[in-house]
Amino acid sequence: MSQILKADIDFQNELFDAANQLRGPIAPADYKHYVLPLIFMRYLSLRYDKRKAKITEMINDPESEYYAAEDETMKEMFLSMEELYREDNVFMIPKETHWDYIRKHANQPNIKELIDNAMKLIEETNKELEGTLPRIFQQATSLPVENIAALITIFSKDVFSVNSESSVDVLGRVYEYFIGNFASSEGARGGEFFTPSAIVSLLVAMLAPRVGTVFDPTCGSGGMFIQSDDYSSHNRNLSFYGQEIKETTVRLGKMNVLLHGINANIKLGDSLLEPQFSDLKADYVIANPPFNMKDWGADRIANNDPRFNQLGVEGIKVTNSNANYAWMQHFLYHLNQTGTAGFVMANGAMTTNTTGEKEIRQALIEKGYVDCIVQLPERLFFTTGIPCCLFFLSKNRDGKGSYRNRKQEILFIDARKMGGMVSRRQKTLTESEISEIASKYHQFRNEAGMYEDIAGFCKIATIEQVKDQDYKVTPGIYVGTELEEEDSVPFEDKMAELIEQLKQQFEESNHLQKGILKDLEGLV
Repeated sequence: MSQILKADIDFQNELFDAANQLRGPIAPADYKHYVLPLIFMRYLSLRYDKRKAKITEMINDPESEYYAAEDETMKEMFLSMEELYREDNVFMIPKETHWDYIRKHANQPNIKELIDNAMKLIEETNKELEGTLPRIFQQATSLPVENIAALITIFSKDVFSVNSESSVDVLGRVYEYFIGNFASSEGARGGEFFTPSAIVSLLVAMLAPRVGTVFDPTCGSGGMFIQSDDYSSHNRNLSFYGQEIKETTVRLGKMNVLLHGINANIKLGDSLLEPQFSDLKADYVIANPPFNMKDWGADRIANNDPRFNQLGVEGIKVTNSNANYAWMQHFLYHLNQTGTAGFVMANGAMTTNTTGEKEIRQALIEKGYVDCIVQLPERLFFTTGIPCCLFFLSKNRDGKGSYRNRKQEILFIDARKMGGMVSRRQKTLTESEISEIASKYHQFRNEAGMYEDIAGFCKIATIEQVKDQDYKVTPGIYVGTELEEEDSVPFEDKMAELIEQLKQQFEESNHLQKGILKDLEGLV
């Protein structure tokens, strides 16, 4: 097994080098839109071939109800019977869309047209894939045929042969490897469709999804779904729903989950302004929403929108200056009566005093929804070097199910000292660190948990103690560590405060100037 994994890693590196053949004619941020659909097409053909081989075994097995070894007509009928493929969640792949056909014609001048046509035909043949495969190759006039042929050759390697038991799994890992590398190379833009694996792993480990509905309103390329499915050991007891604002990212997500054998209902649209799952109540909400969104369209929210009236905060409407607390209310609304939401949030949300934000945080605390806050190390994200935090809101804090009654308590975890550098710009959390954080949360919320505070790391505080701190939920306040470092305050918050101070100083200066001029005029 270790040799197989080693080979997979080497192979992935070779694949990413192959993607660099697009450098020059294609902008780096657009690589993924050409490379990832080709991987997906290869995957569809592999799944089809593996199922066809299995059907062939059944045809040649005298004990099988499909035995037809001596009847060529029946054999062909079974091999083309759509139901036999569909029952194993395999899509139908017409001859002109099969990877063998694409590979055979890879060096033809019209290969771009063949790929676009194949993608169109695959969608027409399999309605479930509608809107998944882009037809963009013919539009890429600056993309040489030779570059496409080189990629097709790489994706045709023997490791992806139908005889390889791990071939489909390898493709899934290669797809994720590409997404991660593309996101890393794109920096802030990459964060729009990819959350670093360590953050996803931590969220999933803390939520511990095994049975029920998982909802991600900002699902990007679907990483939250894939790791949730892994956590459940692929027990098929989880259902997945997601929404994503960008059409190209919706495609990436649909391909990614299908590559991992997951059927997720992912829809296009702005989750705050155009929610596509308005009636969905989930067991788990897991998300990495865009931080500190300004001018996001709060004026388009109806006064009677139930998402923003559930806390009963009189006279406070969603603020257009920052969407952080709009997201929190959105997540809370989509929880069922025992559900829990875990999501990434900007550090400023833990302490903001802005009107329309502090009041919502106070209501969330007083009504007993805030379950746990985890402050993270810096440099975990592509989008920012400033540390972020995790919020957990829960509707089972009164002791529903196997959980204990903890409605008057909040768990604070300070993980700022955790993590190690994996590059000059980025940190990650180790598996043991993720396990340590998740275990503390499970001990805190579970009936049989054996929780103990650890000075400088974790602390259970009462709601009264949080009130005494003006409803601030920064873990460092409670766990006994040193004061929050200066650079852990988000740039946006520091800048807003400095601008406000500068305005006050300008006003005071103007007032003084007027007074001086008046005194001088009195001397004339």
